Amino acid sequence: MWRRRLTTATGGADSIRSLSTKKWDAIVIGGGHNGLTAAAYLARSGLSVAVLERRHLIGGAAVTEELIPGFRFSRCSYLQSLLRPSIIRELELDRHGLRLLKRNPSSFTPCLDGRYLMLGPDEELNRAEILKFSKKDAENFPRYEAQLENFCKFLDPILDSPTPETIAGSSSLKERMKNGLTKSRFWAQCLHRAASLGQKDMVDFVDLLLSPASKVLNNWFETEVLKATLATDAVIGTTGSVHTPGSGYVLLHHVMGETNGDRGIWSYVEGGMGSVSLAISKAAKEVGAHIVTNAEVSELMVGDSETVNGVLLADGTRVHSSIVLSNATPYRTFVELVPEGLLADDFLCAIKNTDYSSATTKINLAVDALPQFQCCKGSTPLEAGPQHFGTIHIGSESMEEIHSACQDASNGLPSARPVIEMTIPSSLDRTISPPGKHVINLFIQYTPYAPSDGSWKDPAYRESFAKRCFSLIDEYAPGFSSSILGYDMLTPPDLEREIGLTGGNIFHGAMGLDSLFLMRPMKGWSSYRTPLQGLYLCGSGTHPGGGVMGAPGRNTAHIVLQDLRRK
Repeated sequence: MWRRRLTTATGGADSIRSLSTKKWDAIVIGGGHNGLTAAAYLARSGLSVAVLERRHLIGGAAVTEELIPGFRFSRCSYLQSLLRPSIIRELELDRHGLRLLKRNPSSFTPCLDGRYLMLGPDEELNRAEILKFSKKDAENFPRYEAQLENFCKFLDPILDSPTPETIAGSSSLKERMKNGLTKSRFWAQCLHRAASLGQKDMVDFVDLLLSPASKVLNNWFETEVLKATLATDAVIGTTGSVHTPGSGYVLLHHVMGETNGDRGIWSYVEGGMGSVSLAISKAAKEVGAHIVTNAEVSELMVGDSETVNGVLLADGTRVHSSIVLSNATPYRTFVELVPEGLLADDFLCAIKNTDYSSATTKINLAVDALPQFQCCKGSTPLEAGPQHFGTIHIGSESMEEIHSACQDASNGLPSARPVIEMTIPSSLDRTISPPGKHVINLFIQYTPYAPSDGSWKDPAYRESFAKRCFSLIDEYAPGFSSSILGYDMLTPPDLEREIGLTGGNIFHGAMGLDSLFLMRPMKGWSSYRTPLQGLYLCGSGTHPGGGVMGAPGRNTAHIVLQDLRRK
């Protein structure tokens, strides 16, 4: 397939050979956004840092690829909101070219009966739109949003700091006392924020964390299309249903971000999501980080004392360092990169039993016309309207539709009527498609990793499912299928093979309550440190989890620097 490289990182034999000419202060495995973030903070502190990326371009899942001439796709992740404001500020990402394009309205849900629901940051628009369906819901919606915002404020400090993990292994009395004081301070601050929140809101917060999203939304609203629109945030990227206990947290996880200070607002990134990774890489390179592409790590090099001393590349090159940060998934790191026999059986058992399942497929399309939704009478065919700017929810008119789609996958089948999140970034970003043509992203659920009725390796099976999705969109926007010029499709196995996401899971592991905070990636090892001295995890498989957030990378860098100061 024709492909244009969109990165300034170095590659090639000369660059790889140069890696072995010195001992680096730190090596980062994987040039995803978290790895790049960690590298930037370490290099800012004066360390010599080498970032080794397996693919031909940096970014991991936050990449822009020109797979069809003239069309630049955000191939995996496709929206920005979760990137921590502290990272944008501290790394001066605006100065390094990061441009965020706010979406207003932010969501559009067409209905087959000719109605539609449009939501966004405009309170008056939201009230008018919801009033079309329910006066009660229109009155409740601002209170619902305000409550979620309060919950997000409660969580903010937790996202930006390492977990209060107990130091593993032997340590001095001074270190144990310091660790105890740090933990006490952390929990005291949490208790203070909980008291400020108040008992009623704190009980509601716990209820949200533990409950199915359907219960939470049913308690707030009566309109099916409104509940379904909001519920998609609770299941996005998961294998769960709206009725799955704990799905309320995933809903909260996807509204805890912001764009330029506006809470809960998702934006497009000018130039595609690869521009996020590119801006971070520029910040890292400015302070001396060395980033190399086409540099696949095949194994960690570990000394006799179970201390890492570098990595072995697939071509046999040895790159030396006593500190290695892995931006790969926990499974990839511990099961595939660490030599056998070095990790305890119970540790490996916990890593292998982590839920890496995925039911997500991403289709990127090049089209020669905007979709014309039959519920939007009088729209101009050639110009993007408000219905094109935000996330377009297809096949999500009720929570039971979402649940039914999930049940198909539970039975081993791709959803008969998939849940589709459609975005059209070219409606706001003129840099990613030719004039008059557009880029469309389809984030699709539910698609089992290994379907029982066929194989994703079968081109005919893949095409059949893609056409099923296009036909569903045709029901809402007649003629959509005929506008398609070409497409790229990533099923769970493709996401695993191409991007390195174990099981195709976009979060590096499920975001259930049993896999968060002190239990991410596993109990006793939430501090980014690992059983091997000098090896750290810095990817989304660590606290606070997945999404283009950067917090795992930033937090890990701080832990590494803290450990270096102890020596």
